Amino acid sequence: MMSFASRAGPLSPYLQSTSFAVTGPLKALVPGVVLKSDKVLLDPKRPFLCRESLSGQSPRTGPSVSASLNASGGVRFAHTDIRVPDFSDYRRPEVSDPKKSSQESADARRVFSYLVTGPTVVVGVYTAKTAVTQFISSMSASADVLVLSKVEIKLSDIPEGKNMVFKWRGKPLFVRHRTEKEIAAEAEVDLSQLRDPEHDLDRVQKPSWIIVIGVCTHLGCVPIANAGDYGGYYCPCHGSHYDASGRIRKGPAPLNLEVPYYEFPDEDTVVVG
Repeated sequence: MMSFASRAGPLSPYLQSTSFAVTGPLKALVPGVVLKSDKVLLDPKRPFLCRESLSGQSPRTGPSVSASLNASGGVRFAHTDIRVPDFSDYRRPEVSDPKKSSQESADARRVFSYLVTGPTVVVGVYTAKTAVTQFISSMSASADVLVLSKVEIKLSDIPEGKNMVFKWRGKPLFVRHRTEKEIAAEAEVDLSQLRDPEHDLDRVQKPSWIIVIGVCTHLGCVPIANAGDYGGYYCPCHGSHYDASGRIRKGPAPLNLEVPYYEFPDEDTVVVG
């Protein structure tokens, strides 16, 4: 190989390692250079056409050499040399052949999807139910609070015809020992005349005892026992009258006095709550 120096510096690296064609009286202008042929074939591994020509001589820099490269202008628009990954290991046996229609295995694949989805849904629902149950349980009252939510009353301490007030869950609790006359009078009341119709027997477990929460259903005042036009309870705030069964008979209150849950563990004891 041979190399030349031009006014711009060393020649192209292609000219230092590849064959090229020479034109012009190069032997006469560059003494000491011997060429076996004026034309040399290109290197087949490099798709370039390289041409060197000596165009003139400068007093300062010596011979001037110009070089030109000619290459093909084709552009590749598709990467045909890229290898497509093989997904055969990830395919199910029914659809291992990408050229085969998957309609024949649709039923089998659908059954498999159902078998996978069904247990997943069941486990999800059970997990959600457990989480909700634990959350609600954490918000409920503890055992010591539930103990305080009950009150035990000794009935022998309440004489007949009298009403006693107890405190239960921060509210007044009326326990009334009714007489035979009061029991008969309340049982004969016409339900059509009541604002909140309710029979006396539906409000008591034992006719001798009426147990109600002492809070007026109008605006929450505390009624007075053994008072009012009907001998039961009277609310001094806005004039609501209740009978001996705690039913509203007159005044602005819309509902009867509330009856809490209670039970009789024995003949002389009642537990409210």
